[in-house]
Amino acid sequence: MAPLAVLISLVCATLAAGAAGVRVELTRMHSGPGVTASQFVREALRRDMLRHNARRLAASDDGTVSAPTRMNSPSGIEEYLMTLAIGTPPVHYPAIVDTGSDLIWTQCAPCSDQCFKQPSPLYNPASSTTFGLLPCGSPLSMCEEAAAPGCSCPYNSYNQTYGKGWTAGVQGTETFTFGSTPADQTRVPNITFGCSNASSSGDWNGSSGLVGLGRGAVSLVSQLGAGRFSYCLTPFQDTNSTSTLLLGPSASLDGITGVGSTPFVASPATAPMNTYYYLNLTGISLGTMALSIPPKAFSLKADGTGGLIIDSGTTITLMANAAYQKVRAAVVSLVTLPTSADGSAATGFDLCYALPSPTSAPPAMPSMTLHFDGADMVLPSDSYMMQDSGVWCLAMQNQTDGEVNILGNYQQQNMHILYDVRHETLSFAPAECSTL
Repeated sequence: MAPLAVLISLVCATLAAGAAGVRVELTRMHSGPGVTASQFVREALRRDMLRHNARRLAASDDGTVSAPTRMNSPSGIEEYLMTLAIGTPPVHYPAIVDTGSDLIWTQCAPCSDQCFKQPSPLYNPASSTTFGLLPCGSPLSMCEEAAAPGCSCPYNSYNQTYGKGWTAGVQGTETFTFGSTPADQTRVPNITFGCSNASSSGDWNGSSGLVGLGRGAVSLVSQLGAGRFSYCLTPFQDTNSTSTLLLGPSASLDGITGVGSTPFVASPATAPMNTYYYLNLTGISLGTMALSIPPKAFSLKADGTGGLIIDSGTTITLMANAAYQKVRAAVVSLVTLPTSADGSAATGFDLCYALPSPTSAPPAMPSMTLHFDGADMVLPSDSYMMQDSGVWCLAMQNQTDGEVNILGNYQQQNMHILYDVRHETLSFAPAECSTL
């Protein structure tokens, strides 16, 4: 889900009439003890590939909706976690936050032997005075979607696939509590969520479920009526500063200079593509060099193939091979360092260079500009090149032409990004995210 290791703890009141919105602090938990950046990257790329394979499967099989899983990882890499409380009395649980899916779910008691270990107690609907099964025929029922085979009313069952993981259960309604202290806590009733009684047995280190922030009706963004949300991710190498996620009116770029805005492209109607945030990427430049990328490399086709999405849950940008090869060639034309096959093997990247020593600074490189419909996103070299122990790599990957292109969050670092769902636009501006 995320290349940055982050723990999200909610620190102010949730949405209410006239309220400023929800502010979420993102605290980086970079990796496990002794984990090198190369190991971190390889694990992040592995999880990106699992997630991308799930997207591919979901596009061809109506039975799946994709999202990142957090399987047991030797590197100790984390995801974005949001701490919520469910029920009356409230039970706290940490959940992966995902802009590429919709369903909010947690593991529930009784849970079969097909459940993963979690750090918090299982939520028990029988112990809550505010739990209810989602009524049959509810507009938020996943049984209304072809993406949920085996649904049966009145239980509104679901079975969701996430990479190599999965979860299954029934939809219910509950009171969710937002806030870290009694003074700022707000309780929101009748949130629709998934109560999972079976999940893949892999260890989802530190998580008890997932919170979807996608475009669909069951996502947290939609159910809160937030209208918009924003985040600002601190640099990859900054393991101390906190990032910020805002939901609701407080999510704004007002007063910030250098803001660019581009409209979302209408998503295909079929799952899982209907939950993604698509953008129209019209070209790429490296410095003053406009790359001769075929326009169709980023075009979204009527059948849902192609296109480009922005995803906080994918680490490294994935682009069609026709585009990637142009980017790669442009980098090669500017760098005179020797290439490093060992570095490529260690990081999992396709193009790496050997620096003179582990402490050597890489040569200066021009910014890379992503030309969107109506706005340019300028990436400094640190946002598309990655340095680690004397190796310097292009932090992007190629994939088969025609598949979904993904703008990963390594490329989003030090960028304040606003999703205005109500007005169907994405706005962004360069920022020192550690100071927000």
